[in-house]
Amino acid sequence: MDLTDRHVVITGAAGLVGSHLAAELCDDNHVVAVDNLSKGSRERVPDGVEFRQRDVTEPDDVADVITEDVDIVFHFAAYTDTNYDDGRRLFEENTEMTYNVLERMDEVGVDKLAFTSSSTVYGEAPMPTPEDYAPLEPISIYGSSKLADEGLLSTYAHSYGMQIWCYRFANIVGPNQRGNVVPDFIEKLLDDPGTLTILGDGRQEKSYLHVEDCIDAMCHVVEHADADFNIYNLGTRTTTAVTAIADIVADEMGLDPDYEFTGGDRGWTGDVPKMRLSIEKLSALGWEPPRSSDDCVREATRQLVDELRAEQAD
Repeated sequence: MDLTDRHVVITGAAGLVGSHLAAELCDDNHVVAVDNLSKGSRERVPDGVEFRQRDVTEPDDVADVITEDVDIVFHFAAYTDTNYDDGRRLFEENTEMTYNVLERMDEVGVDKLAFTSSSTVYGEAPMPTPEDYAPLEPISIYGSSKLADEGLLSTYAHSYGMQIWCYRFANIVGPNQRGNVVPDFIEKLLDDPGTLTILGDGRQEKSYLHVEDCIDAMCHVVEHADADFNIYNLGTRTTTAVTAIADIVADEMGLDPDYEFTGGDRGWTGDVPKMRLSIEKLSALGWEPPRSSDDCVREATRQLVDELRAEQAD
């Protein structure tokens, strides 16, 4: 599908990935950015994008933004905290949002949707993990909700005439990010430059992809993958350990803190300690990550240090 001169709806458009996608697409398309601002920020949505504050758990709000003239929906709205305290709410509202979007699209004849899933659907799987790995055994409520979403997407692709692009993300990093390991370390060191508390034993090792590269890969998949139901891993071929992230953040901030570890082999209940996705399928489609995992972390750190220092100064 060509992403030019299209009417595009992005749910969760004030979040990390959604706001960057809106910026990428707004010059050549009519983009409607949708977010309830429960976590994202209105300031992240770029100029030139039509913004509507709506709640995707409400069918009437979904009906207001998904109309007959929409060409494609990028559905990113979700609770994303893997250690979210209210697991039932996370699961029910994530799947409710996806069902509301699909039901409304079917009702008005919109038949193209791109969806952000997650590497967490695999659980603790052999690495590198390909898209056809089975059985899928997530170990977090968040991963379970994404797997349930994928089941709905598959149903609508195979039985309701929709074309679906489903992305299983590695860890995405970049400007505007909050609540994840890189901004967490920066915020901690801004508060206490001498000590950094690290969840787990610091040996957790995962693949990190910069949000700019992620957006490029997402658009490439939509433009080149033409099956009814397309599932693609998005990540890098390399990984970065949590202690290495701490080293990178400390180096970029010009600090030499002592590390304190909370212990155990994972940071929280449901944390997958080691993750690297196979991107051979993505490579065969013609896209390669331009940066290593370490380079993605370092670039994101540079951008976030400036952001968070400016926020602290205000």
